[in-house]
Amino acid sequence: MPGKGEFIIPAIDIIEGKCVRLSKGDFSTKKIYNEFPLEVAKQFEDAGLRRLHLVDLDGAKEGRVRNWKVLESIAGKTRLKIDFGGGLKSANDIRIAFNSGAQWATVGSMAVENQMELGKSLLEFGAANFILGADVNEEKIVIKGWQQTTEISLADLIEEYTQKGIQQVFCTDVSRDGMLDGPSLELCKNIIQAFPGLFFIASGGVAGMKDVEELRTIGCSAVIVGKAIYEGKINLIEISQLVG
Repeated sequence: MPGKGEFIIPAIDIIEGKCVRLSKGDFSTKKIYNEFPLEVAKQFEDAGLRRLHLVDLDGAKEGRVRNWKVLESIAGKTRLKIDFGGGLKSANDIRIAFNSGAQWATVGSMAVENQMELGKSLLEFGAANFILGADVNEEKIVIKGWQQTTEISLADLIEEYTQKGIQQVFCTDVSRDGMLDGPSLELCKNIIQAFPGLFFIASGGVAGMKDVEELRTIGCSAVIVGKAIYEGKINLIEISQLVG
């Protein structure tokens, strides 16, 4: 199990180098919270948090890494352990992520569309250094920055990649992301029961510390929290008290 400072994983989503949040993955709902993501990352670190979920939304939309300089800056100027995703579509993209300071590369679309190249990268960099980002809409995998829904089931994708050595999976219910109306507890329970040895990270819909505690109680290994922090539903003082 993670240490106290690693159960809550704050999220920073990047568009054009700025810290933003979307609702349900819709780019037209973009709201800028800070033009300097490094400042936000340092606030998280000061609150006692140890991990960071960093997403290159430009990269996710365009299919290539765009905001690697933000990753490089945060990795170089904080001690946060960063998982980086968004636009990782090739071995070169993954190499850029690790060279820029990522602890883990988060792969989603690549796991569906380019399995052969991802397989090679798992061997090159070690499967333990990857996180499967299994984003879903009604338990079907969505890819390309949540722009396309596939017919692949969540359970099948997790099964495939845990067999290849990936140990961590986060699952975002797109219908709840950024909506602050609570996480998909049943979805989380189903995955935890089906894959008891998995380091499972919940994501999407967290609206307050009550949701965080519920996710801990049902057996989640960690939880990604984004908009609830930026909108003041969870404040950094509360987080400091939890992890202190």
